[in-house]
Amino acid sequence: MADRVTCGLDEAGRGPLAGPVTAGCAVLPADFPMDLLGDSKTLTARQRERAFAVIQERAWWGLGWCDAGEIDEINILQASLRAMARAFDDMRLRFPDLLVEAAVADGLHRPALPVPCRAVVRADVTEPCVSAASILAKVARDLFMTEAHAQDPRYGFAVHKGYPTLAHRRALVEFGPGPLHRVTFTWKRPE
Repeated sequence: MADRVTCGLDEAGRGPLAGPVTAGCAVLPADFPMDLLGDSKTLTARQRERAFAVIQERAWWGLGWCDAGEIDEINILQASLRAMARAFDDMRLRFPDLLVEAAVADGLHRPALPVPCRAVVRADVTEPCVSAASILAKVARDLFMTEAHAQDPRYGFAVHKGYPTLAHRRALVEFGPGPLHRVTFTWKRPE
């Protein structure tokens, strides 16, 4: 197979105080059920999970991660771009016969890729392959944080996924940061 296609890239998890930043990369076949897609932030959890399963079954896809330590070391923007590049590499490893000609990344910045890449603000709304990448990243990251909660329930990761909710900030005051926390991020003490 020698398909020449454009892939979409997006990330999830730039704003949380804990956990990785996760990126998805996706190429959709012409017969993909596009009605499953949308901005991952506007879909329900059930819709995202259904789309995630269909993307993994019917599309070409990859995931990339940067953990809290890397985020602290290189900053969240660079970690997001690195995660996107890793998602692209993961897709190429999973589907070595897929020849990707170009990429579209959601946002203002482009990851370093071996193919031309455009950065498009709100591409997760306008480009179906980026919507799929967004769903991959969001669902994979949410699953990671739910599993992290099972290992250490003190912070409530299953509920807030690492975002700076009042409950999360209170847990940080009570327990201090754990190994998944981004120590370079600042958080406001709860009132």
